[in-house]
Amino acid sequence: MKLSRKLLMLPPLAFAALGLAFAKPAAAQVKKANYRHAHSAFAAVYGRTLPPIGFVNFCARHGEDCRPLGGRVKKARLTAARLDLLKQVNRYVNRKITPVTDQELYNQPEVWEYPANAGDCEDYVLLKKRYLEGLGFPSETLLITVVLDENGAGHAVLMARTSRGDLVLDNRRDRILPWYRTGYTYLKRQSQSDPGKWVSLTRARKTRARVYGQN
Repeated sequence: MKLSRKLLMLPPLAFAALGLAFAKPAAAQVKKANYRHAHSAFAAVYGRTLPPIGFVNFCARHGEDCRPLGGRVKKARLTAARLDLLKQVNRYVNRKITPVTDQELYNQPEVWEYPANAGDCEDYVLLKKRYLEGLGFPSETLLITVVLDENGAGHAVLMARTSRGDLVLDNRRDRILPWYRTGYTYLKRQSQSDPGKWVSLTRARKTRARVYGQN
């Protein structure tokens, strides 16, 4: 696969992360709550919510990655060149990182840390985010997002907020999709104004999670 020169010049980066699995009754409740907005270009936000505990621990160790940004960019202007960069980075990281769970890697169910070349879904997200920031994408338009997959299991993706809608970069596929075409149920994501805080993407109140490694 051919990568842009800018991407190849970036230093090797890797990040560790947490895996998530959610109770299935919550999945059905959340899916119903999100149905009304299933075909909007942008995912609706329903106020503040708690971040994943693995993210909280990560920020305690790496506060520089979780500081308020102070920027005003809400959507990245999506040119053909930028769309191509999204595709390149998504494919590149999907091949660079070997999928393993936190339990396998750290003997713990939930960890966010910098790995060398292997990790679970949040590792992919963090690496893609860092690469894209290095390629000129505004940080506040690249948001770690927690979802339920088709089986009701927890998963993390990178949501890119663009002038053409919310696009999803996923380690399970190389294709970049609009958020509403992934088949996922959206729970929460980082706040655009403060990456250390999170916002809810569902009106459902009961979305308590049991955390286990997933990819």
